[in-house]
Amino acid sequence: MNKNSSPFKLSIIALGMALNIVGAFIALTLRLPIYLDSIGTIMVSFLMGPSYGIITGIFGSLVSGITFDVYSIYFAPVQIFTGLLCGVMFNKGFMKGFKMVFGVLMVSIFSSLVGAIICAYVFGGITSSGSSYIVAILSNIGVNKVVSVFAVQFLTDYADKFVTVSLVLVVINSMPFSIKQKLKRS
Repeated sequence: MNKNSSPFKLSIIALGMALNIVGAFIALTLRLPIYLDSIGTIMVSFLMGPSYGIITGIFGSLVSGITFDVYSIYFAPVQIFTGLLCGVMFNKGFMKGFKMVFGVLMVSIFSSLVGAIICAYVFGGITSSGSSYIVAILSNIGVNKVVSVFAVQFLTDYADKFVTVSLVLVVINSMPFSIKQKLKRS
């Protein structure tokens, strides 16, 4: 983010952070097997580009980690990959129509790998996420912990990113053209 960032862009980043925090809080409270912590990251990446999405994701993770879910801080690198890859895939046209399946797949592969490494090696496969229940079941029936963490991480991450990208596209397509233009100009 450059020092000439407009107050409007800063407001969009703050909105994105709030969406990440609220989404993560809902998923954690309801013990959902998806995360909902990157809604704002993806929205900002689509609207303003990858670097703004990365900033949104990192600060959203920090605030979530400080306020209600310490695990969130450790997963900030996942937000970096999500912001970067979603912004790039959107700009290349891979987040619309049938190409969205491939675009979300590419984002999920890399973000899942980073998330699985953090989850397996820092936390032994168990975090505050609802998906940890699935990891525990797989581990108890003899599946290697790293394999079970990556498999669960990939499946839940793909579902999470697909739902999130779909929601974000609905919001962006519903936005007035003037707002999108203002973001490009500022």
